[in-house]
Amino acid sequence: MPSEMDSDGISPIAEAKRSRVLMVGAGGIGCELLKNLVQTGFGEVHIVDLDTIDLSNLNRQFLFRHEHIKKSKALVAKEAAQKFNPAANIVAYHANIKDSEFNIEWFSSFRLVFNALDNLEARRHVNKMCLAADVPLIESGTTGFNGQVQVIKKGVTACYDCTPKETPKSFPVCTIRSTPSQPIHCIVWGKSYLLNEIFGTSEDESAFDHSADANNAKEIAELKRESEALRKIRESVGTPEFAESLFQKVFNTDIVRLQSMEDMWKSRKPPEPLDYKDLMEKAAALDKDAVLRDSQKEWSLEENLVVFNDSLERLSKRVLEAKAAGQDTIITFDKDDEDTLDFVAASANIRSSLFGIGRKSKFDIKQMAGNIIPAIATTNAIVAGLCVMEAFKVLKGQYSQAKEVFLTPFASARLLASDKPREPNPDCPVCGVFQTRVYVDLSRATLNDLVEDFLKLQLGYGEKDISVSNEVGILYDPDETDNLDKKLSELGIKSDSFLTITDEDDEEPYVNVVVAIQEAKEPLEDKPIQGAFIEEVKIPTKPKKTPAPETNGHEAIESVLTINSVTPAKRSHPDNVEEPTSKKAKTVAPATDDNVVVIDDTGGAIVILDD
Repeated sequence: MPSEMDSDGISPIAEAKRSRVLMVGAGGIGCELLKNLVQTGFGEVHIVDLDTIDLSNLNRQFLFRHEHIKKSKALVAKEAAQKFNPAANIVAYHANIKDSEFNIEWFSSFRLVFNALDNLEARRHVNKMCLAADVPLIESGTTGFNGQVQVIKKGVTACYDCTPKETPKSFPVCTIRSTPSQPIHCIVWGKSYLLNEIFGTSEDESAFDHSADANNAKEIAELKRESEALRKIRESVGTPEFAESLFQKVFNTDIVRLQSMEDMWKSRKPPEPLDYKDLMEKAAALDKDAVLRDSQKEWSLEENLVVFNDSLERLSKRVLEAKAAGQDTIITFDKDDEDTLDFVAASANIRSSLFGIGRKSKFDIKQMAGNIIPAIATTNAIVAGLCVMEAFKVLKGQYSQAKEVFLTPFASARLLASDKPREPNPDCPVCGVFQTRVYVDLSRATLNDLVEDFLKLQLGYGEKDISVSNEVGILYDPDETDNLDKKLSELGIKSDSFLTITDEDDEEPYVNVVVAIQEAKEPLEDKPIQGAFIEEVKIPTKPKKTPAPETNGHEAIESVLTINSVTPAKRSHPDNVEEPTSKKAKTVAPATDDNVVVIDDTGGAIVILDD
């Protein structure tokens, strides 16, 4: 417990009582943390969580009981925690923190944000939003008996993305696509291949390692044709024949093609193709709702078809609704998204059946697809306590006293190892940039307005060569001017979109600038774009890098890891050379057909060997 009175005469408890804080995630850490916050006296606590309570949560998420299963974690957590302190103002949202209602302005209304998440993508999103809103963040996580707490303050400490986080990207293509032998192979196929080809962004070049397949040119060419066929099926989303076309393609036509490769099956039984109509007849009498309710049962082949069709219908509806609203139609896997989880589970199990591999329950597949390492209640409790201790330092602005704390029970030294916060990484694509906000009239602002009126005049780029990009790719540079007359809304830019501005000056380039788009609440009379800053903006220049050392007359060679980032690489402009604008795929180490490595969000790895 913090001291009753600090040196400046302000009680930390009084500081907490008048603070409005946000907690993202109401799971293992979140339950412990929420209890700590209300008992410590935090006056107003907002909770956001998308998930519902599952039977498997009850052993460690102590705010929940058996009667709460299938109910919202956020809403039940609020109700349970209120009993610890009836005077606390707790506001709960059963929602996705990435929803548009949780914008930069909303984040700005909090004194402090706590991350209690187990999802890499959501963690990165909250990190980015807190930096854009200039709100301190306390990041926490656990993996089994290990845990970590990190204070993140814009410009003062390292952010969550200052150190690259490994993601599960290395899977041998021929094992995953052609000769699976374990359930995990089929799960990766459903999650990283089929779902992305039909509803997401193809990960053909990044989710699968082709380096071990250099001698399989014919097979790789065939797989490319396979992807092209899937793209055509994707265009039929929402039509009556969509489900049957997809099923016949991946569970019949592709399997017949594999059967024809006789050399592949000399030492093992070939897969058996399925026929959609035949299987539908056998599944006709099944109760769809009853099948979906039992997530811990290993569904039969017919039951998996029922779930496959139903999940396709739900996902198709989401795509069509997004199209009608002019919104992004990309759907990505989330273990807490029932629609994508059902699709991956059913697809993986049907594929397992084809290859004579044992099927898994939806519950098991959720763990495997989400790379979940079982949480330990005691670890969550310790980490939640550390979060509150660091929170008092943040509320007092004492960042020099803040610690980055690691819980490592099996270390040779101490249970808790702490160190001063790391400094921001100047090369970090998220916080190693200059950040600003701009108010935009999205009904009339064009990309040209942004470039000419805001970037060149208000931000001071003048006649410098610059490029403008978002997470999709480059929108503008001196060689790419086709989009200038388009409205920002036509380019998919909306409120709370982020744009990265890269200075391509070779002499004294500015650091990359990230512009957060804010929709103007009031009409902008003069120009449709107006900077949110009051004082004159001064963008720092990039520090000059020290030349690489030489070794025996030769330059030292470094191993370079290319990481997906919203920050584009500097482009050269040679005459008459067209350079692709797609982002670089991540470079991975060569994989063999003997193993698959699944890397947890927090760094743990599970190595699964073939039998």
